[in-house]
Amino acid sequence: MAYYFSEPSRTFSEYLLVPGYSATDCVPANVSLRTPIVKFKKGEQSALYANIPMVSAIMQAVSDDRMAIALAQEGGISFIYGSQSVESEAAMVSRVKSYKAGFIVSDSNLRPEQTLSDVLALKERSGHSTMAVTDDGTATGKLLGIVTSRDYRVSRMETDTKVSAFMTPFDKLITAPADTSLKAANDIIWDNKLNALPLVDENQHLVYMVFRKDYDSHKANSLELLDAHKRYVVGAGINTRDYAERVPALVEAGADVLCIDSSEGFSEWQARTLAWVREHYGEDVKVGAGNVVDREGFRFLAEAGADFVKVGIGGGSICITREQKGIGRGQATALIEVTAARDEYFMETGIYVPICSDGGIVHDYHCTLALAMGADFLMLGRYFSRFDESPTNKVNIGGSYMKEYWGEGSARARNWQRYDLGGDKKLSFEEGVDSYVPYAGSLKDNVTLTLSKVRSTMCNCGALTIPELQKKAKITLVSATSIVEGGAHDVVPKETAATSK
Repeated sequence: MAYYFSEPSRTFSEYLLVPGYSATDCVPANVSLRTPIVKFKKGEQSALYANIPMVSAIMQAVSDDRMAIALAQEGGISFIYGSQSVESEAAMVSRVKSYKAGFIVSDSNLRPEQTLSDVLALKERSGHSTMAVTDDGTATGKLLGIVTSRDYRVSRMETDTKVSAFMTPFDKLITAPADTSLKAANDIIWDNKLNALPLVDENQHLVYMVFRKDYDSHKANSLELLDAHKRYVVGAGINTRDYAERVPALVEAGADVLCIDSSEGFSEWQARTLAWVREHYGEDVKVGAGNVVDREGFRFLAEAGADFVKVGIGGGSICITREQKGIGRGQATALIEVTAARDEYFMETGIYVPICSDGGIVHDYHCTLALAMGADFLMLGRYFSRFDESPTNKVNIGGSYMKEYWGEGSARARNWQRYDLGGDKKLSFEEGVDSYVPYAGSLKDNVTLTLSKVRSTMCNCGALTIPELQKKAKITLVSATSIVEGGAHDVVPKETAATSK
C-alpha cells in the first residue's frame, strides 16, 4: 500500500512570522546575513561562507560570468550553468576568477576602419559610451585610440565616417602600465580628471580599463565575497553523466564550489558522482547535491558525501514537473521536513550539512520565511533573471520591458542531463517553459531592497543572525481569508481610481 503523508503540502504563502521581542540593539544595521555554504564539523568553521544568503540558479537564462561577478560583489554566489560545453563553462569560471575588482577587460571594442554607424550600434547593444579602438577590434589588441560620446556628434557627422577620423588617438591619451595598482590608477584618474584610464603592456596592447565609476562601486561593496587570493568566489553546475571530464576542468579554472544540477537527487547517479569526486579529490573539492523534498532524500545525500543539499521539486516559476509527472512537494513543507532531518543528522554525527532552498520564492518576505524555516541559503532563478546582469535579452512586449526566461527542462534549453534517469540522451518531454519576466533594473538595487526587508523582519523577530532567527522565529499558518486581509483591501487604490475615469 502506498504511503500517505498526513499533512497537506504547503507553500511559503501559507505562513506568516509572528513578531518577537526586539531589544534596542536589534536594528537592521546590526544584522549579519553571513551563512555557511558547505558542511563542517561541530566546533569548527565551514570552509566557505557567503555574506548574503542568496545564490543564483544553475540556469542558462540566469547564471553566466557577468552575473557571477555582480552577485559576488554583493556577497552572494552564482552557480554558472552546466548545460554547455565543458570548455565554455570552464572559460566562464576562469573569467570570474581572473576578474580584478576595478580592472575591466574591455567588452566594447572597435577597429579603426569601422564607422560611426558601428559606434552607435555598439552603444545601443552594450550601453557603454567609452569604446577602445584596437588594431584587430579585440579587448587585447594594440590600442590605437578611444571613442567616447564627446568625440562625435550624430547631427553633424555622416554615419559612414570612419572611427579613425574622430577617435582620440593613442598619442593624445593618458595611459598607465599594465601592472599599475588600483590605487595608483585612481590617483591618475583623479589628478587628470579622467573618466577612464587604459592600462597597456610594453607592446601597447590593451590589458584593462579602469573607470572612475567602478572604483566608487568597489568602495561601496563592503560585503563582496572574495577567496584567499582576493578573487571573486564563483560556483558551477555539473551533471551525473560527464563529471569525469567536467569536474577537473572546473577545478582547474578555479571554481570554489560545485553543485550537481538535477531535478531529483535521491538517486544512485548522484551517489556515484559524489563518490567519484571524493575518490579523486577527497574533501578538497566542495560539491552540493539535490534536489530532495523529504527526510530520506536528505539522509541519502548527506551519507553519500554532499557538502550541501538542495531542497525543492516543482516549485520554480518556470517548472512544470508537477504538472507533467505529478511529483514534488510544496516548498515550505519540504523545507520544514528536510531541515529537521538536517538537525537530527547534526545531533547524531556532529556534521552540519547546510540546506539550500531552491524554488517557491515569489515575494521578498518568502526569503525570510525560508531562512526562518531552517534554510541556510536560497537559490533563486526568476528573481535574478529580471536584472541587467542576467545573460538574456531585454525586449519590449506591449509597451513594457521584459527579460526572456526559460527553464532548463524546456525545449529551448534542452538540458536532458538535468532530468537524466539513465535512458536515452534526450528530453522525452518538457519539464519547463519558455517565458518572459518583467525587467527590474540592476542587481545591486534589487538585492539591496530585498535584503533590507529581510533584515528589518529579522529585527521584528528579535534576531541579528540567521541561526538566531531559526531559533527564535514563531511561524503561523494562515487561512485563505487572512491572506486576503494581508493585502490592501476594502479601499480603491488611487492609481486604480485614476485609470477608471
